[in-house]
Amino acid sequence: MNNKRLLLPLYLILICLFCFKADAQKIIPLQEGKPTSIRGLSVVDDSIAWISGSKGTIAQTHDGGKTWSWQQVKGFEKADFRDIEAFSDKKAVIMSSGTPALILKTIDGGASWQVKYKNTDTSYFFDAMDFADENHGMILGDPVKGKFLLLETRDGGENWLAVDDAPAALPGEAAFAASGTCLRLNGLITIVTGGGSSRLLMSPDNARKTWITVRMPLTNGKPSRGAFSVAFGKTRSVIVGGDYENDKKTDSVAFLVKENIRKSSDYLPVKGPQGFQSCVEILGGDTFLSTGTSGTNITTDGGETWTKIDNTSFNVCAKARRGYLVLLAGNGGKIGLFKL
Repeated sequence: MNNKRLLLPLYLILICLFCFKADAQKIIPLQEGKPTSIRGLSVVDDSIAWISGSKGTIAQTHDGGKTWSWQQVKGFEKADFRDIEAFSDKKAVIMSSGTPALILKTIDGGASWQVKYKNTDTSYFFDAMDFADENHGMILGDPVKGKFLLLETRDGGENWLAVDDAPAALPGEAAFAASGTCLRLNGLITIVTGGGSSRLLMSPDNARKTWITVRMPLTNGKPSRGAFSVAFGKTRSVIVGGDYENDKKTDSVAFLVKENIRKSSDYLPVKGPQGFQSCVEILGGDTFLSTGTSGTNITTDGGETWTKIDNTSFNVCAKARRGYLVLLAGNGGKIGLFKL
């Protein structure tokens, strides 16, 4: 047998497989050129998704992102809707950062919106919203009187009450209203922070007087730096961030929370994302997607090593709750489709 004659075909096969894999992981542009900065994104299934943004902008797709119906919510044209949670093509909840702090809800696909919460206190600034299920949701806001602001609903966003046992904040510490993912509900209430300090805050949903805190070696110390987003995997959680004023800086932009950590370096990836990332999403297994103004990165080994797959600036990425559709959104009404 001539082994040399076999090596060439094998080499070509490996090259083709590598090229196929690299080509398969890409971002396909779907929409751009709208005068809004999108930071809220909720993907319901493989057909239905909603986005929210500045200038009171909302949009919805029924065909997986191919076409979008856009609107400015009447009476709220100046609102900055930084996050949205959608449950169907009819029902969605949106929150507005800034003054006044607002929560609106629709049950008719956006034909009408009802105000469910309004606060004109200038110290109130909403950062993120998440729902554990269709009834139970929470909103995170920047600290007020030394404690992070937490609001909770148990009736699908109809009524919102302040959480008394919210965690205390360190001097200069805050959260980022960048992608609506610095707060996650998954049995635990999980918060990631930045600014003066960068921390991971966790509490069981039924025992909020106890908050576990972890200091993270992410870039921090000024208002533009810290942890921006967290996502849960089967064996670990992944946190991303960095410095949005220096989005090409590649150190201290990811942090891993996993079992059997023995030293501080175990929290850091072997090869991190290539620049500032404002959002991270679990795609399944050990695969996570992250994005930011520096571009989009992917990891298939639980965050240990990352590969940059696109240079386009986005603010947020999200996977369908029921399905496989993955979308990204950003400034200028930009929307993209992640193809795997």
